[in-house]
Amino acid sequence: MRVCLLTGGGDAPGLNAAVRAFVHAAAKRSLVVCASRFGFEGLLGREPVVTLGIDDVRGILHKGGSILGCSTQSNPFAPERPGAHAEAADALRARMRELAIDALVLAGGDGTMAIAARLAERDVRCVGIPKTIDGDLGGTDATIGLDTAVQTAMRAIDALHSTAEAHQRVMILEVMGRYAGWIALRAGIAGGADAVLIPEIPYSIERVAAKIRERESLGLRFSIVVVGEGAKPFGGGTSEVEPEHPGQLARLGGAGQRVAEALLAHGLEHEVRVTVLGHLQRGGTPSASDRQLATRFGAHAAELCAEGRFGRMVCLRGDHVDSLPIEQACHTGARVVPTGELVRSARAIGIELGA
Repeated sequence: MRVCLLTGGGDAPGLNAAVRAFVHAAAKRSLVVCASRFGFEGLLGREPVVTLGIDDVRGILHKGGSILGCSTQSNPFAPERPGAHAEAADALRARMRELAIDALVLAGGDGTMAIAARLAERDVRCVGIPKTIDGDLGGTDATIGLDTAVQTAMRAIDALHSTAEAHQRVMILEVMGRYAGWIALRAGIAGGADAVLIPEIPYSIERVAAKIRERESLGLRFSIVVVGEGAKPFGGGTSEVEPEHPGQLARLGGAGQRVAEALLAHGLEHEVRVTVLGHLQRGGTPSASDRQLATRFGAHAAELCAEGRFGRMVCLRGDHVDSLPIEQACHTGARVVPTGELVRSARAIGIELGA
């Protein structure tokens, strides 16, 4: 069996570990592995499709990014129009026949899994590997990249503490996560943030300002506020950045600056500074947790291919690696539960969540 592997969507720490594990496990099951460069670009004929052997994946376990390249612009089902899905699937099947590819292994987040589900519906043999720093993909207790992103954000909070205290400032850290608050909340708890604003809990700026003033009354003339990029105030929407080019969708951005401006407008006398962590959360060396999770996912994906169990996504349930139908992962997103244990723990230690 000849299997094509690709890494779709944005990059995430641990992707190379998954690629490495899949190639090693596939070799033991007599699977031939090739790879589509830059997501679907190779399969769409715009980039080369390369063969992957064990020699090609040596020394990549600790590296960030993806040796295969990633792309957020190569959706084979775009544009959305009647008949586009069937045409795209037919074209992809023809391309797979041309390259003698029997099945696809797609490592990605909700967008890539949605593509995989559509392909599976049209009898294209697929296996999914969940990868997203946002942690917002349903059906799995963990995704490749989230743990490293949380550690990166936590280290940023640690660094901001010292300068905030030295200058008696309010330091706002804006982190990624889209519409899920996992990075913000986990890093905020681990880093000792004073307030954490997440998409799942619309915030009152009055409560954040009151928290800062409460700290000041105790002689603590600095505060750390972590803001998820999808956070929004009561009655308001998310902050978005205008697209750079015509036809592009607006993207999230500016949530931290909006909080800073709202605090100053509310009469806060502190100096306020905003740090946007941005793509630092995607890069760098993957954590031990992400390396082993990616290795387990990659090995299990090869097992699914060898057993002919297609249309499934690898997942983690508790401490056990399993799989589920890809469409189930697409139908249920993973969000922070406002009444859940993680939120309750944050409240118990005095973190202000804005509501």
